[in-house]
Amino acid sequence: MSENHLKWYNKTLHQYLSNDEIKTLMHKSDLKAAFEILHTWVWIAFAFALVGFFPNPFTVIISLFILGGKQLACAIILHDCSHDSMFTSRKVNRFVGNWFGAFPILHDVDKYRPYHLQHHLNTGLDADLDVPLTTGYPTSRISMVRKFLRDFFGPTGLKGNIAVLLMQLGVLKYALNGKAEWVSLKGKSVVQLFSAAIKNLAGPVAANFILFLILYAFGHPWLYLLWIGALLSTNNFSLRVRSMAEHSMVEDRSNPHKNTRTTYANFFERILFAPHHVNYHAEHHLCMGAPSYNLPQMHKLLLERGFYKEGAMEINYWNIIRRAVTGSQPTLQV
Repeated sequence: MSENHLKWYNKTLHQYLSNDEIKTLMHKSDLKAAFEILHTWVWIAFAFALVGFFPNPFTVIISLFILGGKQLACAIILHDCSHDSMFTSRKVNRFVGNWFGAFPILHDVDKYRPYHLQHHLNTGLDADLDVPLTTGYPTSRISMVRKFLRDFFGPTGLKGNIAVLLMQLGVLKYALNGKAEWVSLKGKSVVQLFSAAIKNLAGPVAANFILFLILYAFGHPWLYLLWIGALLSTNNFSLRVRSMAEHSMVEDRSNPHKNTRTTYANFFERILFAPHHVNYHAEHHLCMGAPSYNLPQMHKLLLERGFYKEGAMEINYWNIIRRAVTGSQPTLQV
């Protein structure tokens, strides 16, 4: 981490919050964490049931958007468990993070964790591996339409998921910023490569097979196609808007007070873009060990005490999309 960033986070956290408040916000609750997991998977079950009971193009579209948003929720479960911030036990965080978060969307907590921590250590700086995800905005309306069309109709998802599979096979270096870096296979035998591939893909394949078997047991195995369809389409739309909201179009990406945005979310925005309180992103970066279910409380304290007089905040995700095209509105000031 930039030494200046480290000093700023430590100083600012204690400037706005007392030691007792920080201790309270860092407190983990297995019950609350379990509810967060249950909430996501009940929505996933609902999305499948909706089409299972009422199969028609309208319910399929609704289901794809719900599943795309809840696949993002799986990614946030993966994210939170990689911080060991959901459950009290590290082992439980790893188990739940993989089987209810990472594996269903083809990822892995142990691979994600070291990559993601570099983002926290260097947020907004050139060494931040996620910078490519947040640059390029604002853009033209035509360009944004093209991006969304690529998201909805598959090219973005196909490219991204092939890359993830190649990472799991050990052919590409693990990175989620869209930049492919090939791994040297010199000196590795076919047996070693095959063994690594089996080890890395065992979890994702097993989790998806279990999901298929559950749908099969209910007499609707074809509903699994919705999961694949969402992974290739609507999930990428949710990921794009979420990424734009968190770190794009900020006043100064090298300034930790201004390079991370919190965005308010209504009911539908929470389904699509803001599961598990990920919209309180400035709070998360200020205290990344705090469980996500405590972030609304942390936001209230920071808001009351003037943190957002300088910090970045937006009133909704529609304004984020507007901001992402030429002529968008300035950041909400409190």
